[in-house]
Formats: sequence, structure tokens, C-alpha cells
Amino acid sequence: MSDLVVLDGREGEGGGQVLRSALSLSMITGKPFRLEHVRAKRKPAGLKAQHLTCVTGAAAICDARTEGAELGSHTVEFHPGPVSTAPRVLDVGTAGSTPLLLQCLFYPLALAGGAHLTLRGGTHVTFSPSFDYVERVWMPMLRCYGLDATLHLDAAGFFPQGGGSIRVEIQGVQKRGDQALEFAPVKKLDRAEVLSIVGGLPFDIARRQNDSASARLARQRVRGDCEVVAPKVKHSKGSATLVWAKLENGLVAGESWLGDRGVSAEDVGRIAAEHFLQFVDSGGSCDVHLGDQLLMPAALAAAGFLGKPRSTTFTAAAVSEHLTTHVAVLQRFLPVAVSVVERVVRLAPAQG
Repeated sequence: MSDLVVLDGREGEGGGQVLRSALSLSMITGKPFRLEHVRAKRKPAGLKAQHLTCVTGAAAICDARTEGAELGSHTVEFHPGPVSTAPRVLDVGTAGSTPLLLQCLFYPLALAGGAHLTLRGGTHVTFSPSFDYVERVWMPMLRCYGLDATLHLDAAGFFPQGGGSIRVEIQGVQKRGDQALEFAPVKKLDRAEVLSIVGGLPFDIARRQNDSASARLARQRVRGDCEVVAPKVKHSKGSATLVWAKLENGLVAGESWLGDRGVSAEDVGRIAAEHFLQFVDSGGSCDVHLGDQLLMPAALAAAGFLGKPRSTTFTAAAVSEHLTTHVAVLQRFLPVAVSVVERVVRLAPAQG
């Protein structure tokens, strides 16, 4: 038990990110962990269904021994075994986030050589990256590190009913050289992509979302190229707008907004565009969500898991509590040096 990593869920942002990151890192490094005070700053605290699925899903792919893996638990202990790449079907239930489950399992499976996953639950859920964001923003970012996957949306699952399904074909790591990755801040952007999703609702809603987002971008002299997708749905109805753009060095940034009861299609498109423009105005290298999500592959690269150790430097749109909490968890498992000076974040191999 001397190598057991003990984490306190009361520290930092106090949500489910600590658990998901710890599960990924435990499977990658072989280090067991105990997380106390799970989701201490959420009401109610403890494991919810989607967090429990992350624990049971992680345990399934590495034959882990667990303690406290039950709904409402405030302490979880996880002792990993070797990662298996056998195909898996995992059900988060109702509208639990399939993108968050994917982000938890992706890195250990990629490092093990790749795998095929079918994940069932929510695909467009509040307080979670949407399937569209994962496919068009998160996944291109991973390719900068030799990580890749093909994603298929078989059925969209909108909050709160869910019932969606995605298939993911994770590839093995393509190891890269030791050249440092430096992502420059955005200085000017004159073009963006606008994607509207509508499932089980009139197609005109997507057009209105797109028109509103494009009009808001145009006020800042940013051209919006529009696309509409109407995926199959089973148990839910909903809509979403993603505004995104390709940046330098392979990075992509984006902001999305979900439709909701009482919120007009015009407001959904406008809000997505305004959040995206806030990122552009920040002068960051990546949007506030990607700044947090960039930490895991950057840390794995710095620790030598993706090839020769190499550093990553980027400017965060904002230094969120998610980001600083994630840094603290990474450093408990990996030999990396992390500095955050104002909004400039650098991850490098630990010295000595």
C-alpha cells in the first residue's frame, strides 16, 4: 500500500474531473489510488451514475479491484491490472455523458494499442463536452500528439432523456519525436465554422440557430460557414450549436450551446457565437475547456509515454479551477514539471 496515491476530493474544483483523471492515470501508470470526499463540492456529493460508470468501465478494461464503487459513495479505491483492448459496450444510463466516459478511457486504451468501444447514454449533455465538440475540437488536438480515433454517432442522446449511442475506434499511439509543441495565442480570426444539430425537432430550428450564430459572428467581421446535421434519435429531442475554427499547429477551438425549453433557436446560436468570440478576444491558444483537456496528452508527452519526452506550451483563454485541479492530479502520478505564469501554461519533463 506504500505506493497508493491518496487524493482529496475537497481540494480544487471538487467535481468529477479528479476521479476521471485519476482513473486514466492509474490505468496508465499501474499506480492504485484512493479518492476521499468524492465530489465534495457538488450537491449531492458522492458518486452519481455517470461517475460510477467511469469506475466500472475502467475496472472492466483492466480487471481492477475496487472498493466503494457504488452510487452515493464518498470514497473510491482503485487497484488496476493490465489494460485489455477487447471490444466493450458500456452504458452510462439515461443522459449520463458518453463523451466524458470516452475521455476517461481513451488514453489507457490508446497506449495499450487501441480498441473498439460502444458507449450508450447522453451525447449532448449540460456541463459536458458534446459529441460534436469531441469529434471536431478535442480529437484534432489529440492528433498533434500521435493519438487518433474514428468516432461514429449512431444516435444522438439529448439531455435529459439521453438514449444516444456512439462507436469509437481508438488507434494505437503513433510515437513522435522530441520537438517541443508551442501553441501560439490567437491574434486574429476572420473565419469560423458553425454546426447546428437538431434531433427529433423541425429542421428549421437548425437553420435559425445557424443564421443567428452567423449574424453574431459577422458583427465582429468573422465569416461563419454553416452546416446542419440531423442525427437519428431514439428517446430524446434536442438541438445544439457548435462554433469552431482551425488554428495554428493543429489546434482547434470551439464553443457550443445546447437548446433548452424556453430558449429560442436564435438565442442558442447567438450564445454559442458569443462564447466563441470571447475566446477569440482572450488571446488564448485554445478555448477554456480545451485548455483543461490539453493537460493530459501534454503531460503524457512530457513523461515519455507518447515517444521521446517533450514539452508543451500554450496560453489558456482563462486559468480555471478545473485546470489547476487537473494539474495537481497529474503531478501525483507522472514525473512532469508544470508552470502556470499568468495564463501561459508549460508542461515539461521533470528534472532529475
